[in-house]
Amino acid sequence: MPLLQSAYWPGRSTETALVKVISDIIDAADEKNVTLFGLLDMCGAFDTVDFQILLHRLKVSYGLDGQVLQWFQLFLSDRTQIVSFAGCRSSPSKLDCGVPQGSVFGPLLFVLYAADVMKITL
Repeated sequence: MPLLQSAYWPGRSTETALVKVISDIIDAADEKNVTLFGLLDMCGAFDTVDFQILLHRLKVSYGLDGQVLQWFQLFLSDRTQIVSFAGCRSSPSKLDCGVPQGSVFGPLLFVLYAADVMKITL
């Protein structure tokens, strides 16, 4: 797990993440450094996870291979969704991206997928 990851860790939260950001800004100001603060809108981010990139990261960045990697591939593949509204249901539509929300692995897979973003430095 990324060192600065706040979600899904015991004792960490949005408050601890905010404290870290404010502390870094204050430290930079004390050293008379310019601070650039960029934010990412992660709304709908679980829905945009590319299966092939995720599987590649699981293999290359985290060393998963063989049967374990195959299990994750099966977990992500052949998923469909149906929209239900006012008593009407759509036809099933195949999903080719996104991690299952509400699943145990969904948040973990998203964190591992996005972990390399934290490695970006200017």
